[in-house]
Amino acid sequence: MPLELIPVLDLAAGRAVHAVGGERAHYALVTSALAPSRPGDAMALARAYRERVRAHRCYVADLDAITRAATQRRLLDQLASDEGFGGALLVDAGIGCVADLHRLEGSNVTPVVGLETLHHWDELPALLALAPSLVFSLDLRAGEPLGRTAARPPGGSTAETIAVAVAAAGVREVLLLDLARVGRPWGPDFARLAAVRAAAPDLRLLAGGGVRDAADLAHLEQIGVDGVLLASALHRGTLAVGWDQSSASEVR
Repeated sequence: MPLELIPVLDLAAGRAVHAVGGERAHYALVTSALAPSRPGDAMALARAYRERVRAHRCYVADLDAITRAATQRRLLDQLASDEGFGGALLVDAGIGCVADLHRLEGSNVTPVVGLETLHHWDELPALLALAPSLVFSLDLRAGEPLGRTAARPPGGSTAETIAVAVAAAGVREVLLLDLARVGRPWGPDFARLAAVRAAAPDLRLLAGGGVRDAADLAHLEQIGVDGVLLASALHRGTLAVGWDQSSASEVR
């Protein structure tokens, strides 16, 4: 299967912001080559992702919910509608336990459960029982796992050991997201992604953080990564858009 390209929306107080290095207090409104006259307009970006990038899924980080404020439910519903992205949304809304999952109840989205916000490893089976298709975000900063120690599986001290345990728990899709690389032109952590791929070959593996250009995409595909989150490269225009995702080789 070709590498899936998944554009990103980071939402704060109803606006689209540009994530850089995981330093959320300093995120500014997005000014994007995809919607240059509409800075911070999440709906305009969502439509551009659908019409110009022609993506099938969009990753949405509700930064309000992640930082324990109210979930931006109205905006999430608008983004999921035909007036917005109109396709499948992967939504990180700071889910730490089953009670948090209810904040997305009734919405047409796939929840993302992040290592950074998960309360305890023992919560994962109950979350999977309610949302079998959830995506597990293996959140790192400069290669080190984030979140509570209690959120890690026994013996899960590295990305590889956590990925193996997550797969054994029944998760089918994992996002390896290094916040230190987000929004920065450092390139993905290819070595760590390759190690996770080797350790958990049956997982569908997504990569997030640091993608610069088509050469990075080719390297990720070579490693065996299944999908990649894209934001800064699209906004800055360093990765051309308007390709047909039926063939990753058509990225220009």
